[in-house]
Amino acid sequence: MTQTLSHTVDLADPGTYSSGIPHKVFRNLRAQPGLAWNDTGPYGSGFWSVTRLDDLVEVSRDTTTYSSELGHIQIYDIDDDVRADRASMIDLDPPVHTWLRRLVSSAFTPRHVQNYAPAIRKRVRGLLGDLAARGSADWASAIAMPIPIGVICDIMGVPESDHDLMIEMSDHLVEGTATAPLDPTAYGNTKPLRELPFNSPAAYGIEEYARRARADRLAKPRDDLLTRLAEASIDGEALSENEYARFFQLMIFAGNETTRSAMSHMATYLADHRDQFDRVRSDPSLVDTAVEEIVRHASPILYFRRTATIDTVLSGTPVTAGDKVVMWYASANFDENHFEDPYRFDVARPRVPANVAFGGGGAHFCLGASLARVELSILLEEFLASDMDVEVMGQPTLVESNFVNGVQRLDVSVNSRVAT
Repeated sequence: MTQTLSHTVDLADPGTYSSGIPHKVFRNLRAQPGLAWNDTGPYGSGFWSVTRLDDLVEVSRDTTTYSSELGHIQIYDIDDDVRADRASMIDLDPPVHTWLRRLVSSAFTPRHVQNYAPAIRKRVRGLLGDLAARGSADWASAIAMPIPIGVICDIMGVPESDHDLMIEMSDHLVEGTATAPLDPTAYGNTKPLRELPFNSPAAYGIEEYARRARADRLAKPRDDLLTRLAEASIDGEALSENEYARFFQLMIFAGNETTRSAMSHMATYLADHRDQFDRVRSDPSLVDTAVEEIVRHASPILYFRRTATIDTVLSGTPVTAGDKVVMWYASANFDENHFEDPYRFDVARPRVPANVAFGGGGAHFCLGASLARVELSILLEEFLASDMDVEVMGQPTLVESNFVNGVQRLDVSVNSRVAT
């Protein structure tokens, strides 16, 4: 059985997310039997919406039936003749995806990311100290942006002087999923936008930066991830310039955008749920579950798409080979069948069942999940230890995107905490 969505709630429309996650829409869809069909509209051809957690996990873990490579991981269509050139590791299926993931996975294991903790803590303390001294700032640019980009750039070997450029280009990638038109010649781009990831000229800028970085690392190897990728080989063949550039783009985007979105939303939670974070102050053992609650509520990536490779049945709904199947993390993270009182913010919420903010498991589970958790934990620990309270001033400016639940600007003031 299916329910057909009308264009008034087109889930492919970036405007649907202008005020945040459309919880009422998703709640209604979860209550319907089967999958929901989103009609063809101005933002792309029709697709099945997977809104319940169990169904989402089933799709995530079955890369044979639901492919990342056959179509595209985003809702909109791309041309067959440019698919291979646009593809990064995340756009591929096993076994190629598995081979590529192994090139960098050791840098992001739960044990290895703990080695980054001292540098992360130093960075966080400095930024929070600056915020305390100023008294007010845009939390997004003062805290949420510089932390994750600084961490991933340090791991990769991108110099501090280029961090702002990485933030800028990452922002412009996200704008490729919004409604605002992009200057096709930005960053010196000479390619048609259809050939570029996110249909964004920023992808060209990142490509060119990556090519220069690759040449530099081959000439002057050093102890960083960019050198490791430049020297890596699969079946005796080195990564091509294009493969290297796509790896670089994925690391910059995935290692920055999702964590920064969660950190941006964290400020609103700190302001709105003081009693909950007072519990964490009193009981630091709650830091881990508090972080899970932050990422569940933030759901930084709204969805990923797969394409059915064969005729199949999902949640009682017949799905035809070639159909788009869209996994809505922003819905599954509030599935009433798994999360008691799902819209309540609870820092002690059990970790089982797990949220799917980092994916539903399987081959494409977020490579940087452990790193993101460490960064979020340290930011939370240091903020709670800083004796500050945060107040949100006005309404946050959200990123108008159907893909990223991001925050463009979030003005806050901070004051010394009043003991209660």
